[in-house]
This record gives sequence, C-alpha cells and structure tokens, in this order.
Amino acid sequence: MRQTKATLFLAGAIAALAFAFPAPLEATVTEQRPAQGQRDFTAEAREIERLAEQIVERTGIPGLMITIVQDDRVLVARGIGVVDATTGEKATPDTAYRIASLSKTFAGVLTGVLVRDGIFSWESRVSGFMPALRLPNEQGAELLTIRDILSHQVGVATRAFDRDIQADQPYPVLAARLGEAPATCLPGACYAYQNVAFSLIGDVVFAATGDFFHREVEKRLFHPLGMYSATYGRDALESTPSWARPHVRGARGWVPVRAQETYYRLPPSAGVNASARDMAQWLIANMGRRPEVLSTEVLESVHAPVVRTPDQLRSTTWRRDRLRDAHYAAGWRIYDYAGETLVFHGGAVQGSRAAMGFLPDRGIGVAIVWNSESPAPSGLLPTVIDRALGLPRHDWVQLDRLAADPALVAARGGRTQSRLNSGRGWPKKYPWQ
Repeated sequence: MRQTKATLFLAGAIAALAFAFPAPLEATVTEQRPAQGQRDFTAEAREIERLAEQIVERTGIPGLMITIVQDDRVLVARGIGVVDATTGEKATPDTAYRIASLSKTFAGVLTGVLVRDGIFSWESRVSGFMPALRLPNEQGAELLTIRDILSHQVGVATRAFDRDIQADQPYPVLAARLGEAPATCLPGACYAYQNVAFSLIGDVVFAATGDFFHREVEKRLFHPLGMYSATYGRDALESTPSWARPHVRGARGWVPVRAQETYYRLPPSAGVNASARDMAQWLIANMGRRPEVLSTEVLESVHAPVVRTPDQLRSTTWRRDRLRDAHYAAGWRIYDYAGETLVFHGGAVQGSRAAMGFLPDRGIGVAIVWNSESPAPSGLLPTVIDRALGLPRHDWVQLDRLAADPALVAARGGRTQSRLNSGRGWPKKYPWQ
C-alpha cells in the first residue's frame, strides 16, 4: 500500500522527535532477561566491548562501532574512537558509518517482505520486469529469477564490471552491458559473487512497486524498525549530524577521505549508512524479535540456504578453523560455524570495513563497522561467536602482535589502496564479503 503525504509527514515527525530527544549515549542493559534456558551474555559483551576499546587505543586506527544484542536486548551499542582523525571528533552510538556490502542484507529482506505482500514471488522471472535485460547466454535473461539475483546465481563471472564501477561508470550503463560479461553457467546453476548484477533487484523493485528501491527500504524496514540514522547514499551520509569519514593509510598515519560515490550508485549492493543503534535493531529484527515488521515467514524465506559457497571455507583464518559448510541465501551468508548456524555478511569499500552475524538458535548477534582499511578489528566477530557458543578461547584479534608491529595494522589497507590506485579494482576474493 502506498503511503500518503500525511503518513509520510507523520513518519518524518516521529524521526525528527527521535533526533530531538535521543537516547543516552551509552547503551544500557534492559531489565529483561534472556529466554529460559539461555545464559545471560551481558558480562561477555562488556568484556568484548573493552577489547574493542583496546583495539582502537593500541593500534591507532580511527575508530569503530560495535553492537552486541541478545534476544531483544541491546547489550552494547557504541561508537568508539573518532569520526575524523584530523579533527578528533568523538564517535557516538548514533554516528553513521558506511556499511558497504552489509547493504545486501536489506535487499534480501525487502525482497522477502514484497514476496509476502504478493508483489512478486521468489521464482518470478526477471524478464517480466526488465524485458530489455540481456545476459551472455541466449536463454539467460529469460531464465533468470528473483531468487537467482539475490543468491548471486546470475550466470556471469565473479564481480562482473567491478573495475568499471571503480572507474566511475554509471550503474545503468553497466547493467545494460551484462550481456557482454563472461558467462559461467545458466542462471540458477552456479554461484559467483556480484555487485552490478545483484543490484538488478533495485530495478525489479521499481518496476513492481512504482517506487525507488531505497524508498521501499525506508518505509518498509528503516522506519518501522526505528532505524533513525539509517540512510542511503553519500549525500545522506554527509547530512547526518555525526558521520564517520572513511580513512586510508598515508605516510604519516590514517588520512580521512571523502566517501567515493562509485558503489553508492548501487544501492542494493552497497548503499546503506547506519549507526550502532540502527544495527542493533536490524539484528534484533532478523532474529525474529520484531514479528510485526518481519514475520517468521519472511525470515525463513530470506535465511534459507540456496547455493553452496565452498570458497568461504578458506578465505580467512577463523573461517578455516571454524566453518564446516557455507551457503548463500538471499542477501545473507549462512555458515555452519562449529556445528551451529551463523547468519553472516561482510563488507568492504574504500576506507571502510564491516562484519555482521547472528546465531538464530542462541539469540545473539553482533555488528562491527570501522572507518579504516585496517584488518585489526576483524577478529572481534569470531571472538563474540566463540564466546556465545562456549568454545575454547582463541585469540582471533592478536592485539599484542598488532600493537607491536604497526605495519600489520595497515598492511591490508595499503595493498588494497595500491590496487585501487592502479585501476585494478578490488581483489576477486575479499575476505570481509
């Protein structure tokens, strides 16, 4: 149902009131307790919060935001460090960060909501909404379904046209060129991670609803969930009262840079900005604690594994040690993490990194986003998951080693920035995604 001007005004007024009377800067533990039979994770969450503080303090990275939730309780929602290394402005729980490919989870969930509402089905043919679409295989465009887009089974080579995105090519031009991309298989027959092809879902949503993709996310997800700092695009990020500048490594330390417009031109793939408070609400809703917005039917359809992704089993140390199997669902990765289901996604764009995951059977979730290209915070997520599962403690962060060798803190960022400067684009297998 389309919103009227009156309802849009009311939504705007509610959001304005939220900004006018914000919650306290430090997230507090509510008096509600965990579900019966589950242990309270508050003490572990506070310990990991302190570890996040130490990462920022001892490695010298600009900062990060961290959110840890249990069931419908926010245990931690913090902005740690600074939003800009040159000004020293402090991050808060309402500081907006660029969350990169974590944006894909919103595309998947919005699609599930539209399927529930009868707008289309998972098996709807994309050609019915985009008759001009061309894919390399002669039959490809006719076979492609909505589920294929959301599970990266479009049938074109991995990250098709990502270099062109980096070269500032507009999305409509690249989408029109998908027929020129190297073919890997027929749609639905194999997995290859995408950004341009994944963003076709935005065109489908527009054709099916008559409204822009980002507006559908705002009115069906952001507003009902109380994600008041969540926005789409660079202009919206820079208009937020507190927002984290991306940082790249320079000769004398971390240097703030303006967020590139490139991947922002692909809203379904990498367009979202959000705060620690916003990500807390997103995790809680995806764990089924906001059924009035995201029903069990929607969540089960979105989180259902679709295609195996064996490359994920060896992309980083914690994956090699902990993962037994890996799949892609609809905008989410589904891991078998030491015998437990972990619903996950990561993200990486210039100057920013992100990781998010939750254990649906334990009701514990975590999101970490940092405004630099350092790998230093990447061990926080497996640390949270290990603690939640009661696994033997493992030092995924290696803080002492990072603090003793500053070159390690910037190593990944320096190599990645070198690739970008040379025009080669992102590595084909980027561990955060």
